[in-house]
Amino acid sequence: MVKINRKPTIYPGVYQLISGKRKNKGKPDLCFYITYKHEGKKVWEKIGWASDGYSASLANSERGTRIKTNAGPPKKSIPPLFRDVAKKYMAWAAENKARGGLDDANRYKNHLAPIFDKRRMDQISTFDLERLKSDLLKAGKAPATVRQILSLFRQIWNKAAAWALWKGQNPIYGVKLPVPHNQRERFLSYQEADQLLKELVKVSVAVADMALLSLHTGLRFSEIANLKGHDLDFDNDLISITDPKNKTARKAYMTGAVKEMLLRRVPEVPADLVFKDRVHGGRINIISQTYRKTVEALGFNNDVTDSRQRVTFHTLRHTFASWLAIQGTPILTISRLLGHKTLAVTQRYSHLSPDHKREAALSLERVFNQKINGHVTAIKKEG
Repeated sequence: MVKINRKPTIYPGVYQLISGKRKNKGKPDLCFYITYKHEGKKVWEKIGWASDGYSASLANSERGTRIKTNAGPPKKSIPPLFRDVAKKYMAWAAENKARGGLDDANRYKNHLAPIFDKRRMDQISTFDLERLKSDLLKAGKAPATVRQILSLFRQIWNKAAAWALWKGQNPIYGVKLPVPHNQRERFLSYQEADQLLKELVKVSVAVADMALLSLHTGLRFSEIANLKGHDLDFDNDLISITDPKNKTARKAYMTGAVKEMLLRRVPEVPADLVFKDRVHGGRINIISQTYRKTVEALGFNNDVTDSRQRVTFHTLRHTFASWLAIQGTPILTISRLLGHKTLAVTQRYSHLSPDHKREAALSLERVFNQKINGHVTAIKKEG
């Protein structure tokens, strides 16, 4: 029998084993065990590794529970494979997430499945995720993309816990997610926007209509694609966004051009999609390709290597907000129109209205000088 060299911790009945192979943040990993008597026999029970979120304190708490309940070691069950949990998650995402969960499906297939599919949930550690993060960044993936991939892993694991498929602590909690620096800077001039819409009409009226709607209301592509007949209020010129990205419903306002376009697209059945041209899956890709090819034909992205400067469909939403800021629209109003949860996200547009801030400061000076001059005049009269 191989002797396991466990060392006592500060907690009675709690021991730790120093790994000769596993690492945790550059140091040897620790595995925690507890020992106690159950039905007259001494029991040793493995609690878990420090790299998976376990600690001596947590092990001590587990030991107290065993002694108090006299339940003994929990019955062992075979942890599920990651791919089995992911399969359930993808089915849920297809019904509950934007674009039918297509983005999640692609990230899972391309980045998570090749590494984790054949592993049990208890065989995935924080170190594995740190290595995945490092490999993705070295491969040239943008920090925002890496963050999305790791966030998907977190969501799959958390759903496993919510659905009682697996209760182990999520190893993602030990990973610092990359901070994206992808705030979009490029927005269209009025001339460029007009040119784009005219070219899109020649290729696809549906894509041109979607672009017009985003440009005039700031709606996201997913919000446009999911619009239904009952979301349109032509009496008050309002559009209801009932299933937005941040889960907070809001209203958008129809311009004359948008109202005219939507009147042509009202579905016979109110529950039907406004843009019937958009179908789950492949059709979305065709729409995005049509837009991208038109942008390329116009040369908007010629010699542009910085992703923040490239014109995409999301640029239309960004243009809507930028135009409002240039016109002096208050940041709070822009934030509400865009459906941002916090003002911090909208602050990126504040630099576009420097003249308005300068005018506010100068007007303050004028009022101050008027008050001072008036005060001096009054003193002279009294004298």
